[in-house]
Amino acid sequence: MNIRLRHDSIVRTLRRNSTSTIDALADEVGASRRTVLRDISKLRDEGYVIHSDVGRGGGLQLDPQSIQTTAKLSVPEVLALLISVATMRAAGNLPFSELADAGLAKIEKALPRDKVRDLRAFLDCLHIGQLSPLQDLSDMGEMDPELLPAFEAAFLGRHLIRFDYRDAKGQRTKREVEPQAMLILPPLWYLVAWDPTREDFRHFRMDRITTPETVAYSSFRRRNVPFEDDVCPYSELQI
Repeated sequence: MNIRLRHDSIVRTLRRNSTSTIDALADEVGASRRTVLRDISKLRDEGYVIHSDVGRGGGLQLDPQSIQTTAKLSVPEVLALLISVATMRAAGNLPFSELADAGLAKIEKALPRDKVRDLRAFLDCLHIGQLSPLQDLSDMGEMDPELLPAFEAAFLGRHLIRFDYRDAKGQRTKREVEPQAMLILPPLWYLVAWDPTREDFRHFRMDRITTPETVAYSSFRRRNVPFEDDVCPYSELQI
């Protein structure tokens, strides 16, 4: 578990429980007591008010008011929320779409101007479509949580991205490609990229991608991706 996920897990545990201990938090996040103590110190530096009671029966408590004033979302986190709403809408099972859109609009307004610009540039690369009912989903796995942060850096900086890929036959290869778009066919996500070695577009299922990283000092040009007629840009899905 990386640092950000660990911090999120600690805050979530403290929010849900009236009191918790360092040992309990260490078990929850799979880290040592020393690591959790450093995490608590870092969270306090960020503005979270975490009280500690010493002695028998003591523990840690999170002041709920500090959550409202200090919780901040990154561009990948906001993008993940937007994608979740978009995919549910595309699948036709979003019962509270107007409320969801209103909430997301408030979140976007709270972002700094430069982050809003990055978010909109990121969303321009997002396309939504419908998955064929004949698609085999029996081998669908979980996606690497590092994908969206890696994609943010690659898409916005126009850097090549390198990763390990496992194809439908289980064969593993190292790939280095130019990320051009993200295609969401609920419940599958694809990275659409130009592969310089094959001189063609390739679709990579995101649940088959591991260890993604941007290639420093690399660059590429945006290309017109030939999508099917039933695929539309995310912007056209807005209400």
